[in-house]
Amino acid sequence: MDLLSNLWLGLQVAAEPVTLAYCFFGVLLGTVVGVLPGIGALAAISLLLPLTYHMPPTAAIIMLAGVYYGAQYGGSTASILLNLPGTPSSAVTCLDGYPMAKKGKAGVALFVTTIASLAGAMSGLVLLVLFSPAIASIGLKFGPAEFFSMMVLGLVAASSMTAGSAAKGLCMVVFGLLLGMVGTDVNSGVARFSFDVPELMDGINLIALAMGLFGVAEVVRCINSADTNQKPEKVTLKSMVPTKDEFKATIKPMMRGSALGSALGALPGVGPSIAAFMSYAIEKKVAKDPSRFGQGAIEGITAPESANNAAAQTAFVPSLSLGIPGDAVMAVMMGALIIHGIQPGPNLISEQPDLFWGLVVSFGIGNLMLVILNLPTIGLWVALLRIPFAWMYPAIIVFVALGVYSVNNNVFDIYSVAALGIMGYVLMVLRFEPAPLLLGYILGPMLEEHLRRAMLLSRGDAMVFLERPISASLLACTAAMLGWAIWSTVRKSIKAKRALDAAERLATT
Repeated sequence: MDLLSNLWLGLQVAAEPVTLAYCFFGVLLGTVVGVLPGIGALAAISLLLPLTYHMPPTAAIIMLAGVYYGAQYGGSTASILLNLPGTPSSAVTCLDGYPMAKKGKAGVALFVTTIASLAGAMSGLVLLVLFSPAIASIGLKFGPAEFFSMMVLGLVAASSMTAGSAAKGLCMVVFGLLLGMVGTDVNSGVARFSFDVPELMDGINLIALAMGLFGVAEVVRCINSADTNQKPEKVTLKSMVPTKDEFKATIKPMMRGSALGSALGALPGVGPSIAAFMSYAIEKKVAKDPSRFGQGAIEGITAPESANNAAAQTAFVPSLSLGIPGDAVMAVMMGALIIHGIQPGPNLISEQPDLFWGLVVSFGIGNLMLVILNLPTIGLWVALLRIPFAWMYPAIIVFVALGVYSVNNNVFDIYSVAALGIMGYVLMVLRFEPAPLLLGYILGPMLEEHLRRAMLLSRGDAMVFLERPISASLLACTAAMLGWAIWSTVRKSIKAKRALDAAERLATT
């Protein structure tokens, strides 16, 4: 009965005309962002952050969330039609989606990805509704030591789960923690790492950091890598209807992908991308004929699409229930809540029930909106892909500059976003993923606060982190992840050295 009353409360909030309008705008923009290759939900949400200053908190987070899961729907369009992933999680869709398009099955591929996305999102939503209050109730028993240990675990998990080197991920987390220390110390009032620059007394602007690392840097990367000569084929509604055998072949992969994505999305540091790739790997292993994958297997697009959409929903579980962002997008949305004076964590559900349950119900409404948007309007999204990239990317840079300037009306923020954009592009070239940096920046101040509070309560005794069972267990998991990260780095270097030695021996003989 409590669950039903909470859902009824959420429905009342989500069904308000203003909230519905923001939800629709969010999912529409998310679909556009997902369709257009190279932009991504993170850059779009970063651009929208200045707008949330003038919006109610519930409407703001519903709109940003709509952009997030809406991009998962739209990301498959460019992957299937142009072999260009609109979002990182839709990169795996290219493997079989584009071959299907070349065989004249682009309409079928787009249709089944939309249905798989809806199935994954709804399964993730059920998990979010059932388990978020339970996790939050457990979180109420946490003290400063437990929160510190959990944040350390989340940061290490985020760094070790990156696609590149685990050591590089750890370096980016530490760099983000250092950036989070810039500004005035809350306890002593002393300026730290500001280098006598008045604009840095309040720290580095979150919006400038997010826009620079993921907006400007991504635009520069896409300008250097995008193939502007590709043109998508026309897709009709008649060509989107799958055959009976094709539809039957999607059911089990869809169920497996939804279950896997729902479970992985709730883990801090995993996110939709890893869920999609793992789902694809599982489907390839259980398939009777694995050689079909990569040649246009319909299971190769339904499983990862359902997995990444399920993970996009359950990523809100640790973010809202425990205050631990699952990925960089969740970190930015947590920043949006903090800007409005709302602290994500175990008390969020009890202190802000309208916001939490309104957001949960809006997920269901938004996903239904996305189905209505995606199926009849495929032709519109295909037409958007015909816009020359030379027109699109300068407009994005202009919006970045206007957005970051509108926050404080300070030209220094524009210089900051330019410098951070250059830094973000250099990091991409060097294959340092910027997402762990942003997680470190967001969690750094909270990590320091809980560390100081725990040490104050224990009168300086650091053993408090090991004496409390939950904290000790979390730190043990952290140590295991660190050990795995170090071992994987050492193993890769050993393999590379052996391969080099073997090549030298072959050359001498």
